[in-house]
Amino acid sequence: MHTTVGIIGGGPAGLLLARLLHVAGIDSVVLERRDRSYVEHRQRAGILEQATVDALRAVGAGARLDREGMPHDGIELRFGGRAHRIDFPSLTGGRNVTVYAQTEVVKDLIALQLAEGGPLLFEAEVISIDGADTGSPVVRYRHEGREQILTCDYVIGCDGFHGVTRNAVPDSVRTTYERTYPYSWLGILAEAPPVYEELIYAHSERGFALASMRSPSVSRLYLQVPNGTDPGDWPDERIWDELDARFATHIDPGWKLERGPVTSKAVLPMRSYVTEPMRYGRVFLAGDAAHIVPPTGAKGLNLAAADVIVLAHALTRWRETGSTELLDAYSDTCLRRVWRAEHFSYFMTTTLHTDPEQSAFETRLQLSQLERVATSKHAAAELAENYTGLPLSG
Repeated sequence: MHTTVGIIGGGPAGLLLARLLHVAGIDSVVLERRDRSYVEHRQRAGILEQATVDALRAVGAGARLDREGMPHDGIELRFGGRAHRIDFPSLTGGRNVTVYAQTEVVKDLIALQLAEGGPLLFEAEVISIDGADTGSPVVRYRHEGREQILTCDYVIGCDGFHGVTRNAVPDSVRTTYERTYPYSWLGILAEAPPVYEELIYAHSERGFALASMRSPSVSRLYLQVPNGTDPGDWPDERIWDELDARFATHIDPGWKLERGPVTSKAVLPMRSYVTEPMRYGRVFLAGDAAHIVPPTGAKGLNLAAADVIVLAHALTRWRETGSTELLDAYSDTCLRRVWRAEHFSYFMTTTLHTDPEQSAFETRLQLSQLERVATSKHAAAELAENYTGLPLSG
């Protein structure tokens, strides 16, 4: 089989790219090593920047998003026993974000791709990518019990950190930057209606906590826990009690979360990672294949979407004019935005979490920084602009 663009990975980045190319009249094949059910139920991000929402609408995946997504005009910071709201529209010229789970984005894109797009093959395990530096790279994959070959004009790796595409970039030209954090998140889904209208980010002596939601009847909540924590050591009642303690404020000491059955519980490690360049020959990296951010800044899914939006534009220009100028600039264009998002996610993570080894001095610095965000319009605007999303050009 031959295609113009071979896409490795059927997550949100790969599926969005396939749809963007389909709209532009460029053929593609998507290879996903997992089955459809696994992909559609993989719990991940839930905050969409405006640029991501606009891209989904542009490819015909906006109907359910507009019907069920929950626009948010701000977040609440809790620290030092107080609460402070960051109002996005007033600080960014009208921008906001939308709460809509990645699982739902993926379901919408899969349905569209299967109905009218190019081939989307589930349980297609990529074995290798050969000839990345030639004019016709070859993807070898195993599907339905036999090894098959896909020849492409371009290969796009949207297969995550553990995928094979990253290895198509030789070690001799690849540089990696990485940071691991001395804490993790214990995340839960609960059948409990949120008692808050917007996300709450809490800094406390007990550790970080985040209150989010997936729908008007489902809460998504997180607690900072030590690395290596076993979710089984946290019974439901202990989780709810700890969440209430970390969200407590002096102004409303009786404030409590709505409790309900916990339907999912998992520990999420925290890391930052970037690989450069994001292109080698005719192989391009996008999303988690090229970069990972801690989830505190809600950037992971949005960075992946930004990568493929830039890439689809570059491929469209190449198809229409023969020019590779935008393709040649892809890595530099994306990395400017990636590093800005890495810094913002690092700032949110290190400002709101309590390092097990941190001193009282460092805690006071965190509180001072949060106080500045709460009292300075310029500091608040910097946070709001980064949270709602920077321009795709960098």
